[in-house]
Amino acid sequence: MPEAATTPAPLSHLLGFNAGYVDAAGFLALNGLFAAHVTGNFVTLGAALIHGSAGAVSKLLALPVFCAAVVLTRLASNAMVARQKAPMRRLVAAQVLLLALAAALMLAFGPFADSDALPAFTAGMLMVCAMAVQNAMQRMHLAQLPPSTLMTGNTTQVMIDLADLFKSLQGEGRNAATGRLRKMLPAIASFAVGCALAALAYVALGMWCFVLPPVVAALTLRWTPKAG
Repeated sequence: MPEAATTPAPLSHLLGFNAGYVDAAGFLALNGLFAAHVTGNFVTLGAALIHGSAGAVSKLLALPVFCAAVVLTRLASNAMVARQKAPMRRLVAAQVLLLALAAALMLAFGPFADSDALPAFTAGMLMVCAMAVQNAMQRMHLAQLPPSTLMTGNTTQVMIDLADLFKSLQGEGRNAATGRLRKMLPAIASFAVGCALAALAYVALGMWCFVLPPVVAALTLRWTPKAG
């Protein structure tokens, strides 16, 4: 189905906030596991192997689990479109369910000394799958929004656009650069706020900090296009 022509700003902010929050909270609670920035797990995997810290299996499997979840999300979306059903709200509902299940496991069994223990591993992979659904959904149906998890790419583009503006870029090029900055700077800020709040919530609330991500994901339904 065609993506919506315009998307409310709150949706972009909520997606970025949740990605940063889940990434930071998962990193703190699961011995350095990245749920959104999955390729970062290769770095923490190396550190775990060298220092003998826990969580090597989770970090090793995070990327293939993420990839499998993206493939399944794509297939599910295509199947819904073929049946003339709007996929976006159903994909958001799936993300809410994944995050809620992860939160339930974290509350029931956490905190964890070993993030490769079955409840911790399962919770971590559920969060990875939730972020995979968000990434795939955004690529397929919200391509007009800046990426909500790929902050390295967003930051690189911001720096390129700023460099071009400093060189007095004119005309359509200047308008395009300015338009990208207006989208990407809030996306980066939302992700950063999510990371910061997750760290504070983890210190103050422990495993209860994981209650927020499914709530935020559910809030995105308020601005998710029904026809997308």
